[in-house]
Amino acid sequence: MQQKIVVKNIIMKEIRKVIVVICLLGCINGFAQSGRWSEERASQWYQATGWLNGFNYIPSDAINYTAMWDKTSFNPRLIDKELALAEALGFNCARVVLQYAVYADDPRYFLKTLDKFLSICQKHGIRVMPCFFDDCAFGVNTDPVTGKQPEPLKGWYAWAWSPSPGHTMVVDPRYHPLLEKYVKDVISKFRNDQRVLLWDLYNEPTNSSGLGFRSLPLLKSVFAWAREINPVQPLTVGFWDSNFKELNDILAENSDIISYHCYGNKKDMQEKISNLRQYNRPLICSEWMNRPLLSTVADIMPLLKDENVGGMLWGLVNGKTQTDLPWGFRPEKLPYTGEWQHDLFRPDFTPYDANEIAIIKSLNGDKITDASAPSNRHAPN
Repeated sequence: MQQKIVVKNIIMKEIRKVIVVICLLGCINGFAQSGRWSEERASQWYQATGWLNGFNYIPSDAINYTAMWDKTSFNPRLIDKELALAEALGFNCARVVLQYAVYADDPRYFLKTLDKFLSICQKHGIRVMPCFFDDCAFGVNTDPVTGKQPEPLKGWYAWAWSPSPGHTMVVDPRYHPLLEKYVKDVISKFRNDQRVLLWDLYNEPTNSSGLGFRSLPLLKSVFAWAREINPVQPLTVGFWDSNFKELNDILAENSDIISYHCYGNKKDMQEKISNLRQYNRPLICSEWMNRPLLSTVADIMPLLKDENVGGMLWGLVNGKTQTDLPWGFRPEKLPYTGEWQHDLFRPDFTPYDANEIAIIKSLNGDKITDASAPSNRHAPN
């Protein structure tokens, strides 16, 4: 009898081992399923979206993205009016940079405000590509502060642009647990939300003086944090520097959808598309349009549609960011008499170039409403 009990106990132990192994295999498989999307899944996602044609958005009354989201200046009425212009052109998507500093000030407010913004976009048939981090800085501001933002310095491109989360937090890993909470909170809230098109985790990492390689640890971490939440939307970070192999390897190995920036002419865009086809994944050019460099609506948008490559030009309504000016423009060079670099509409909602508006509407299926009436091109201010 005692021998039978011993044998039974041995058998039960072995069964428990098998159960543990099965559970571990299940966890491993679950992790694999929540990892980078397969090429097939990415292709199916893109086929379901149809051709993506949109814009990078910041309200005309916001000098930076801190101002867009901050309690002191978030302006849903203006956003609604401006997105009506986009709807009139038939645009179906928009990319927008979030701001960690506003989240850190009041997480509940930030999540509520982002939800409100998504609802305004949904009203106008626009799905959103939120972007968590941004290394770019065009003035002296490299660590954002909430509250009332500076007024424009006339003649200075993107004078008070505010990175997110700010360069100090990017390079100091002691802050990264705070950034992890931010990323996970936002994605968890909207991980099943169809108003979110896809997640852009980091705009142009390393693209600022003094950062360089020091952005790469945060870049790797934000991919890992997002994967832990496993949203239904794909993840991406855009290629922007063709000469930075270590950076590009990280992007290629972790992005579900290949996104990229290209402000060059038609030939440059075609070469970029041909090169990125090697990854066998859908392509989205998440930043383009620079008229002085011949990145124009007439040349680039038809190419993107012919190639079935999504595109988001910069930007919609010109305002406090002064992105009608070229990169690096300074007050001592005033007056500026060249072509606008970016933006489709003036602050009074009249088009900069009526021909551009007609082309966009035609390519988007001629979805014309009365939200904006084309006008003749005006001379630059």
